[in-house]
Amino acid sequence: MTDTKGRRIKRSISIDIKTIKFCDEVLLKKLVKFVELKEYITEKKKEIGLDNKKLKNNQEDLIASGLTNVGLFRQYIFNYLKDHKSIRDDLTFLIRQLQPGQSGLPIEIYVFTNDTDWVNYENIQSDIFDHLLAVLSSFDLSAFQIISDNNDQVKRIKDI
Repeated sequence: MTDTKGRRIKRSISIDIKTIKFCDEVLLKKLVKFVELKEYITEKKKEIGLDNKKLKNNQEDLIASGLTNVGLFRQYIFNYLKDHKSIRDDLTFLIRQLQPGQSGLPIEIYVFTNDTDWVNYENIQSDIFDHLLAVLSSFDLSAFQIISDNNDQVKRIKDI
């Protein structure tokens, strides 16, 4: 930390697997409005269009809808953090999927801040994750959350 003048963020957001899907045109039109995704979506749609021309007419056209909401979310995180004033892009910079499991699909953020002060670091990290959790619904995604028995009990009590 003292050598690199950067402090590591290594944290995940677990995505509810039930919310992962191919993007339809409605979702793509909404997401292309994000500055962080406009160029990426435009380029990917061109690539997909070229790939579709190679398909035979009787093949199922899965490539046409090849952009997924979780893939675009990952790209959004990458672009958002590349432009973030408190994140260093000269050190390890990684946004990746970890193995899916009982707690959903973890999207791990592995980057370094440009501030090693503990309080500043915690604020930078919190602000980033506040933003990412708030924008998650724009991608029609949900964070994975275990619902406890207590929540069910509270609901039953309210119903009485």
